[in-house]
Amino acid sequence: MRALLFSLAAALAGPAWAAHGYALWDDLKYPAGFAAFDYVNPQAPRGGELRLVSNQRYSTFDKYNPFTIKGAPPAYLANLMFDSLLAGSMDETASGYGLLAQDVEVAPDRLSVTFKLRPEARFHDGSPVEAADVKHSYDTLIGPFVSPGYKTQLEDVAGIDVMDARTVRFRFKKPNRELPLTVGGLPVFSRAWGAGKQFDQVVMDIPIGSGPYKIGPVRFGKDITYVRDPGYWARDLNVKRGSHNFDEITVKIYKDNTARLEALKAGEFDMMSFYSAGDWARRVTGKKFDKGELVKKSFDHKQPAGFQSYVLNTRRPQLGDPRVREALGLAMDYEWMNRQMFYNGYPRVKDLFGNTDCAATGTPTPQEQTLLQPWKGKVPEAVFGPMYEPPRTEGPGQSLRGNLRRAQALLKAAGWDYRDGALRNAKGDPMVLEYMDSKEGGVRTVSPWMRNLEKLGIELKFASVDFALYQQRLDKFEFDITTINFPGSHNPGQQLADIFGSKAADTENSGNYMGVKSPAVDALVAAVAGAKTKADLLPACRALDRVIMHSHYLIPQWTLMSHRIVYNAWRLDFKSPMPPYSAGEDWVMSTWWAKNPAQAAP
Repeated sequence: MRALLFSLAAALAGPAWAAHGYALWDDLKYPAGFAAFDYVNPQAPRGGELRLVSNQRYSTFDKYNPFTIKGAPPAYLANLMFDSLLAGSMDETASGYGLLAQDVEVAPDRLSVTFKLRPEARFHDGSPVEAADVKHSYDTLIGPFVSPGYKTQLEDVAGIDVMDARTVRFRFKKPNRELPLTVGGLPVFSRAWGAGKQFDQVVMDIPIGSGPYKIGPVRFGKDITYVRDPGYWARDLNVKRGSHNFDEITVKIYKDNTARLEALKAGEFDMMSFYSAGDWARRVTGKKFDKGELVKKSFDHKQPAGFQSYVLNTRRPQLGDPRVREALGLAMDYEWMNRQMFYNGYPRVKDLFGNTDCAATGTPTPQEQTLLQPWKGKVPEAVFGPMYEPPRTEGPGQSLRGNLRRAQALLKAAGWDYRDGALRNAKGDPMVLEYMDSKEGGVRTVSPWMRNLEKLGIELKFASVDFALYQQRLDKFEFDITTINFPGSHNPGQQLADIFGSKAADTENSGNYMGVKSPAVDALVAAVAGAKTKADLLPACRALDRVIMHSHYLIPQWTLMSHRIVYNAWRLDFKSPMPPYSAGEDWVMSTWWAKNPAQAAP
């Protein structure tokens, strides 16, 4: 969903409904009138069933509304049931092409974007998608009953105007190249969905979207089936040609990982992504693999690494000092964990923007220095030197013992001394912290860190809570330490304000779990979001990278630069290669097809 295809000169000449898409940096890959995306098979047969398994943290669902704060929706519902104004492509990082919108026009001053809706666009109930529905969706998503992440991302949207039945204009508070993509990517739903109800009371009402699938048979606690809409309005549109080929997508639910894995081996479903290094290395075996029915394959991608991390809640008094936080990180022996527990299967996360151009390296460039100098004395001095590197325990001069000695010195400087069998502050209070998780099995990966912290006199308790309580405590920031898998981005922007912004730190349900409240961070996030060119973006995000990582709000964990997938090669087919920026399940649901569509699932 990004920059315009018409030139600035054409834009200055006045409105011209000629732009079929928008690219953040004016570099759309596909020209007007393109037939289909390169990574799909336009001749793919349609029909058959795709059987998946839910990999969500919560095992089942209790609502059909994926936007409200409370409750758990079915896996993949939002992706399959709701169209947006623009559709992204899987072989570009920051582009969008007209889906519900047939044309997009960004004003020459970049203070507004106007979308003209396709006259053929229809909701599942047959009603036309109108500008009033787009406005209703926007107003609802920034309302009080929806995750505040939407409101934060849309903070620089001044308002939305219905120009006529099929034309809608978003007005911006300031020029922001990202916003046309942000608003273009919002899910659009009918204003008739839950009409007359407060949105948080729209729970089991069947969503009225315009996407390729509807909700079909449901067996609560067991599975949900999405049924392809035979009258899907966009089935022959170029952005959808060759996509959504299965008549049915059934998502099975297993509460236990072992049961899920055994069901895969027994042929209960057709595809599964793997996130456990142990399962992938040792347990993906059996007769169906030997026969070639099930295939185990890693698909390398170019997606951002993300920054999955131990999150340190600085609202807690023990974690307010960055020296304490740094000491906690020094007690983590990642090299031992990767060797002994992960089969050397995971590279370590190093910063916020791994595998993207935004990642900071070396010392700050002159452009970065310009952004950082006004905050000298208010950010860690290390920000002005080499980029943060996670501590290592292997290599010349590196060891866990040496790291623990450094940690002791940092803790002592922060007012913590070891006496009477524990690390204590001046008041004599011991340092006791709690790690919160919603999975009992999570203690396995935390235990080595817990043992190393004991050597420093720090007690780290493991608290396993059910998912509902976990989510509630997370939303209210009632935890000391937990793990969050933050997705990365090739083109970071306003969404960073929800993760690191001072305002978000005081907003329940926001993504600022660390409690970051820093004017320097706020200014750098604003510089990222307000970048007018990529040359402006890169120093801003790299400067932010330095400040966050040297402040030790996060203890980086691990990542994976491939999609590890097992699939049924007798039932499924796909076009190679995988588009580089795709998510595993989305790629399969969107572009794969059944080898024999008439074949019934076993």
